[in-house]
Amino acid sequence: MTGVSLGLRTSASLGSLQLQAQSEGLQAQNLYIVRKTSKIYGSGARAKERLLTCICRYSSRRKVGMLILTVFTILAFMIGCITVHKENDLESSALNFDSRSYNQSHHLPSFLPIKEVLQYDRNTMVNKVAVCHENTGLHPSLSHASALSVSFGAATSLKNPCKDFAFPPPPPGDRRRIGPRPCPVCYAPVEQAIAYMPSSPSASPVLHHLNYFSEENPIKTELRGGSEFGGYPSLKQRNDSFDIKESMTVHCGFVKGCRPGDGTGFDIDVADLRELEQFHEVIVASAIFGNYDIIQQPRNIGETARENVRFYMFVDEETEAFMKNASLLGSDKRVGIWRIIVVHNVPYTDPRRNGKVPKLLLHRLFPNIRYSIWIDGKLQLVVDPYQILERFLWRQNATFAISRHYRRFDVFEEAEANKAAGKYSNGSIDYQIKFYEKEGLTPYSAAKLPITSDVPEGCVIIREHIPITNLFTCLWFNEVDRFTARDQLSFSTVRDKIMAKVNWSTSMFLDCERRNFVIQAYHRDLLEQRAHMAVARSYTPPAQVRDRNLTKRPPVRRGKGDRRSGSRRHRKVPRNRENA
Repeated sequence: MTGVSLGLRTSASLGSLQLQAQSEGLQAQNLYIVRKTSKIYGSGARAKERLLTCICRYSSRRKVGMLILTVFTILAFMIGCITVHKENDLESSALNFDSRSYNQSHHLPSFLPIKEVLQYDRNTMVNKVAVCHENTGLHPSLSHASALSVSFGAATSLKNPCKDFAFPPPPPGDRRRIGPRPCPVCYAPVEQAIAYMPSSPSASPVLHHLNYFSEENPIKTELRGGSEFGGYPSLKQRNDSFDIKESMTVHCGFVKGCRPGDGTGFDIDVADLRELEQFHEVIVASAIFGNYDIIQQPRNIGETARENVRFYMFVDEETEAFMKNASLLGSDKRVGIWRIIVVHNVPYTDPRRNGKVPKLLLHRLFPNIRYSIWIDGKLQLVVDPYQILERFLWRQNATFAISRHYRRFDVFEEAEANKAAGKYSNGSIDYQIKFYEKEGLTPYSAAKLPITSDVPEGCVIIREHIPITNLFTCLWFNEVDRFTARDQLSFSTVRDKIMAKVNWSTSMFLDCERRNFVIQAYHRDLLEQRAHMAVARSYTPPAQVRDRNLTKRPPVRRGKGDRRSGSRRHRKVPRNRENA
């Protein structure tokens, strides 16, 4: 029993000792592992510290520091290029330009410095530049549209009644009529005028292809760089645009798209855009913004012109609301002979500056027209359009005609007159004139002949739409957009710069001739003021009733013989000496 018990105890003790030895061995092994691991970790930290110390020691050296900086710069450049490339791909896929035969576009790469690209956040798109092509070829229906000149071809054999017309002297002075007046003008009959219409467009000297810039997000780089609608052209781009070449690309308004009026500012309804994009041989255009004028209906328009010439009036939403409230504008969008084109999202706060857009950029709103006559909204046309074109364009072999100012010929005098009349801020006018003076602008003199004036009366413009005239009005608009809205101040600068490059000029006729085919009315505010004054004059207030008791009668002087009957006469009684 004892052996058994001893054996049992012995076996148990041996097992426990073995287990204890194994457990102590494991603990020692674990302790060794922990100590070894901590030793390894400690050595790794020390190695890192040594590595950083070495890096700092060697990076302090110039060559090693430059190498590290170059590596980081190359990596940043590669990451930036990849990011910009992806954004450009997304933007190009999102663009939806109109693919028309006369208004195509292709994209130019935008090479911006990396710093400027990194300044844009995700909500800002990088500016992309496109080129919009102008329609320089003849419209397919031009031969059919010019059939009018062929049908009246027999009229050309007749003698022109204006061939021997001598311009009469100025009308004699009239004390009762102060100011400029119309003078006699000889117009050919309508049939002959139509027969004299050229069958093909006039030649455009040097310039044959004119394209326009389109930018998604124009960036203003100069203090006086114009507006977002004009694209903020720089001074270098402005100066380069006067270097006339066979093919040119310039800023010409509507920079946010190749289809003017479609999301470009100065937006027009789609139905009206389709109307403007149709081919028209002759149009008459005008505009009223800010409800500034009253629509004047043309007179003496022949049947041929009523059928073939289109009359377009551009108005803003304010003018449209007034016309609807006055029951002048209906669902047919017509007021008399005028087809009303409503403009949304006007680019400027000044109504007069908004009026410069259709006045100078008609070729962009009407990409398929041959001739246009622009008249301000306050004017009334009283002569047939074909007769006007024959007299001032076709008879003179001219492509651009405008009347000169009736009194002033010098830009410096015009600037002073504008300041005196408060037409614009004096500081802006002075800045513009000094800028032109530094470029070589001089007062008008006889040395500039055959140029007869430097100051136009810009309320009427008669033009043929060819590349050189389109370029002239584009650059004229850019000056109006950059400086003041007084287009008389910038006209001669643009004209002279183009004339210095090519054999082309504008035809400037007398202001009294202009007053022969348009009648000038007053602006709405002045007409309403005069009507109010007329009503005030016609109203006579009733006589004022006065109180008799408060009224003093004026004293009546009487002579010696004019005495009242029965009046007592006081006589002096002499003193009696006795009584005294």
